[in-house]
Amino acid sequence: MIDSHFNKRSTMALLDKLKDELDKAGRAAQSALDEGKIRLEAFRTRQLADKAAQALGYAVFRSSQTGGTIDADTNTRLSATLATHDAQAAKYEAELEELKKQNRNWGGTGTASSTESTSGSAGSAASSESTPYADGPGSDPAAAPDITG
Repeated sequence: MIDSHFNKRSTMALLDKLKDELDKAGRAAQSALDEGKIRLEAFRTRQLADKAAQALGYAVFRSSQTGGTIDADTNTRLSATLATHDAQAAKYEAELEELKKQNRNWGGTGTASSTESTSGSAGSAASSESTPYADGPGSDPAAAPDITG
């Protein structure tokens, strides 16, 4: 009787420990997924900022070649687009740093609750962006479509 009672307690303790370890592994996997989502969004948004900077640079270069200056509307549009994407990328990068800090504090098994709401809505916004110029790098960026939408 004592042996069977001991075996039940031992089995229950083993199952509890197994459950705890599986929960830990699940949290670690979710944290890695959240971090990956944020990294991807930061990368995509940084690429959009780079394209906007490139378009602005092309516009300034082309206008200086003709002896003029870039027109105010194009400068405003491209500069605003660059600033928007740069700020969004910086936000993602700060979010990533915060998630890393939380993971260090929690032993690598925690997740950030703000990550889920930001990552879910940001994926569609970043992936729906258009490129800053219609026909690729050789086209005229001053005639580029609006990339803010």
